[in-house]
Amino acid sequence: MQLNQRKASAGAAQVTPQLVLSKDGVPASTQGVLQRESRWRAGWSWLAANPKVAFGLGIVAFFVLVAILGPMIIRQDPTAFSSDVLRPPSASHWLGTTQTGHDVFAQVVVGTRISLLLGFGTGLLATTISVIVGLLAGYFGGWIDDVISLIINVFLVIPAMPLAIILAAYLPFRGPLPIAIIVTFTGWAWGARVLRAQTLSMRRREFVEAARASGETPLRIVFVEILPNEIAIVAAGLVGTVIYAILAQVGLEFLGLGDVTSVSWGTIFYWAQNNEALMLGAWWWFLAPGCCVALLGAGLAFINFGIDELANPRLRRERRAKGPAKMKKVVA
Repeated sequence: MQLNQRKASAGAAQVTPQLVLSKDGVPASTQGVLQRESRWRAGWSWLAANPKVAFGLGIVAFFVLVAILGPMIIRQDPTAFSSDVLRPPSASHWLGTTQTGHDVFAQVVVGTRISLLLGFGTGLLATTISVIVGLLAGYFGGWIDDVISLIINVFLVIPAMPLAIILAAYLPFRGPLPIAIIVTFTGWAWGARVLRAQTLSMRRREFVEAARASGETPLRIVFVEILPNEIAIVAAGLVGTVIYAILAQVGLEFLGLGDVTSVSWGTIFYWAQNNEALMLGAWWWFLAPGCCVALLGAGLAFINFGIDELANPRLRRERRAKGPAKMKKVVA
């Protein structure tokens, strides 16, 4: 009887899973949860310490939600005609109607998706080109840097918006894709110039020399060792390029150089100007998309300011110096 009990207890001991402990004596699963919670707390504390970034992210998140959920909620066709012509904002039409009876609120909500997709997609593509060109020019130097710097300087000297207008006017087809190509073609040079200068100052750092001595390939050194140290500059350049892309897209469509049959913020401006909304007193026709462009640009600008404070050591020192000064004033 005792022998059977010993066998049973031994089998239970073998089946019982062992608790894996970390170096601190905390279970590994619990430590993973704590690490995730600490990351979330660090992120929230960073946002609390950077109100500009938090405010800007809130604005951008609002427009992203409108772009994703708005067309699903708004069942009204933004291009549908009605007998309610040039009606001011009311309960039935929140942002009024156009000269042909189109609902301005439906047009603004549906047009948010196209404007954001074009702006963020173009900004991401232009930033990718800037990163590749700037890092390669700054790291390799020599004739590669000379050739790339010459190309960058040519694009910096040429006025971007007039060049975009000329290219868009002579393209045989219209639509979001040509505008994205034109904005990418004219919007990558500034970011590449900044990243080239930063890479020139980093290619002789100790960690780069150590990676080169250990036999790492040049591309791995550029994109694995140097690029993570320039993420703040890349993020700031991305935000600035997105602002430029959205404004350029709205400007080109306002001039009639886009697809005027589609619904976006730029085409709303085009039809309002084409139908003399200002002369007719239909201020609501162009005020709504104008406020959207201004608000989104302000949100992106706040994010850019916050990233600049994070990446610029001088601004960080000034901000830390202002903190004790404010505390002294409060105490006094």
